[in-house]
Amino acid sequence: MNGLATRYAEVSAGAEDRLTPAERSVVRKELAELAALDLQDTAVSSLEVMRAVAAAVPERLYGDSGDVLRRMHEIAGFGNHQSCLSSLPTVRACFELGLVAGTGGTPPPADLIVGRGHIAPSFYAERYVRGELPFLPLTTLHRGGMTGVVHRDWGFENTMRYSLGVGLAQAVSRAQELAGRGDDRKVVCLAGDGELHEGVTFECIRYAHDTGLDNLVLVVDANDRGIEPLLKPLNRDYLRAYFPTVAEVDGTDAASVRKALAGLLEAPGRAVLVCRTRKGEHSFKLPAAPPRAPSFAATTGRMLADVPTASGRPPVVFTADMANRFGLRGHVPYHNTGLAETLSVGLTLALPEDDLKVVATDAMYYMDSLSMLTEAATGVRNLMVLAGRNWAAWGGSPNAFNLLSLLTETRVYEPVTEAEFHACARRLAAEPGTVHVLSMVDARFTPPAADCAQAVDDGVWINDPGTDDADTAVVTFGYATTLVEEANARLRLPHLHCAALNPLFSRPVLERLRRFRRVVSVEYNGSHGGFGSWLRSRYLLPVTVHGVEKDIDNCVHDEQLRRHGMSPAQLAALLRSVRTEAGESRAAARS
Repeated sequence: MNGLATRYAEVSAGAEDRLTPAERSVVRKELAELAALDLQDTAVSSLEVMRAVAAAVPERLYGDSGDVLRRMHEIAGFGNHQSCLSSLPTVRACFELGLVAGTGGTPPPADLIVGRGHIAPSFYAERYVRGELPFLPLTTLHRGGMTGVVHRDWGFENTMRYSLGVGLAQAVSRAQELAGRGDDRKVVCLAGDGELHEGVTFECIRYAHDTGLDNLVLVVDANDRGIEPLLKPLNRDYLRAYFPTVAEVDGTDAASVRKALAGLLEAPGRAVLVCRTRKGEHSFKLPAAPPRAPSFAATTGRMLADVPTASGRPPVVFTADMANRFGLRGHVPYHNTGLAETLSVGLTLALPEDDLKVVATDAMYYMDSLSMLTEAATGVRNLMVLAGRNWAAWGGSPNAFNLLSLLTETRVYEPVTEAEFHACARRLAAEPGTVHVLSMVDARFTPPAADCAQAVDDGVWINDPGTDDADTAVVTFGYATTLVEEANARLRLPHLHCAALNPLFSRPVLERLRRFRRVVSVEYNGSHGGFGSWLRSRYLLPVTVHGVEKDIDNCVHDEQLRRHGMSPAQLAALLRSVRTEAGESRAAARS
């Protein structure tokens, strides 16, 4: 069995209890065919390999891509099912027009850029019913096999790390490059009406107009929803000001979309095709899922409502379409800026100094607004940034929190208890000139038993070393504390929790830490330039860093923890080996 087959067997096994008997039977046949392939050529893409498997097992379980989409999300247990469904007729039209690479023997009549990057599953579903994909990879969506966002390995011309606004920039770049070398092909960019709230999309549309690009066709899925319902429908007059042609069609009818898009590709000039569609709730949930306690992030609204403010007025809250994620409704008033996170920060710039300003959005999206955050850090007082953190948050050196901590007058925290959240709020009130970034974790977890709110810049002992002569201690940042506390339940190694990404240790804590020959830092974060690096460089501690060294895999959370060596069982094994090594070193020193 080759390595790819081994990996897919492992990942698909995690979904086996959600497969029907017919699906299980087909997946086993496909796994056998995948295992038999000679995959010595490392340049062969995932899509090419899966095409070979699909040809060997031509049986199709479903003939309608809508049914395939539903099954993919039922098996995964989460995802953007409704977004994919609202764009599915447009995707079908793109296949029928030959715009999707690999669907025919002739070159595509235009270049397709999928700006609405998270609708990649719609393309997978269409490829499946057309015989280009086996069922096997569809069972691995969001589980470490098939990517949920467009990627070149899966037949797309473009790759995205996330899907807001970047696609239109890629499309304008491609259109300009084609025009510059005299190629008369057009570029089709699929986007969403929520995505058009992004600052980069406004800049792209203005640039295409001002430079006279006449080879760009923008296709907009207008479903009147972003993550949450949009404040107003798509502004057609705005589009008409920058595009010579703006056509509109029933986006739920693939034939109508195909006919309109074909006409725009044939006609001269830049154009927009608005596809009127419908969309339900943004995130897919299994209908029979038992009720669960809210995530820690979802309690933010209730906690914010209890924060005293210097002005005596409620916090002024701006959110990039994420009121539900942070549980704001019914607890605090807020302003929804759509998906414009840069504007969310910008709206805080001239508010009264003593007002508490709160900007609530996703940790990843701040990568688009670092310049505005730098501006806010130098001129805004009483600013709290709530950086929502889920299993799609980046790891490695470009981790959002590592970068945010480098901004002037900025501190980054990851509270894991309500008391710790309020301690961060009190710190902001005491130091209003410093932007306080709070990483709000979407995961559900049991808070630490220790009082973690006593010093949010210092460390709090979860397991106090006392007078123990242990050689090794473990130090954790934020959410990682809850994972290590479970892993360390039997070992009882001295364990220090930090809420701050860059802790400022008091003398007693630092003196205790310096007694240990080895300190292991555990962070569910980017390990390069992050928490452990800070402990090493500032305090010269003998730190061994255990964290995420690359981008965090976008898959279900339990699987993600396992892939990055962060599950409690893996952490327990790590701590046992560290303790054993320390004991052997001590014995060797004595001998």
